[in-house]
Amino acid sequence: MNEMKPIRILITDDHAVVRSGLSRFLLVNPDLELVGEAADGADAVRMAALHRPDVILMDLVMPGTDGITATREIRKRYPEIKVIVLTSFAEEALVQGALQAGAVGYLQKNISAAELGSAIRSANAGHKTLSTEAVQILADSVTQANHPADRLTEREEEVLVLLVNGLSNAVIAERLCVSQGTVKFHVSNIYHKLGVSSRIEAVKLALERHLV
Repeated sequence: MNEMKPIRILITDDHAVVRSGLSRFLLVNPDLELVGEAADGADAVRMAALHRPDVILMDLVMPGTDGITATREIRKRYPEIKVIVLTSFAEEALVQGALQAGAVGYLQKNISAAELGSAIRSANAGHKTLSTEAVQILADSVTQANHPADRLTEREEEVLVLLVNGLSNAVIAERLCVSQGTVKFHVSNIYHKLGVSSRIEAVKLALERHLV
């Protein structure tokens, strides 16, 4: 009798303690096999090419290449690889961005081991798995008004105010106690939602439409 091959998994997270915890989880599941670990998005793209895993557990907010960019690149090069986002954040822009990039799952890091195992197996079979928070965010986005300001999250509105005040990404990061990578995420999402391509255009539109 032929034994089922284990699902081959690549872990991507910039925190070593998270990678260690996920590694231990995989070791106790005989149908799951760890084939590699990556510390950022660029590393994940390289490791995907090297190991060709079945499923990648992908963090989103990382220094250097972020998880959405890495997911998009991996799915473009290797469409057979399934990507599950595993993050601490649940914001509309991140959920939408991850799914548009090709992720088949969006989960938060507070899920149980059983839920993670089920999600990995579902992803490998080609099924989507979304956290309750992600499902709610997607549902809310459908019912939101069409005005650009209504589509900005609370944190994006904070960032937009600071942009209007002329602050740099570095200063905004310090003011909000987040990384510059996170600020870049928010600024990019603001540009997309407002339909602009630069800081000057975003500030001009915000002032003209009294968005802040």
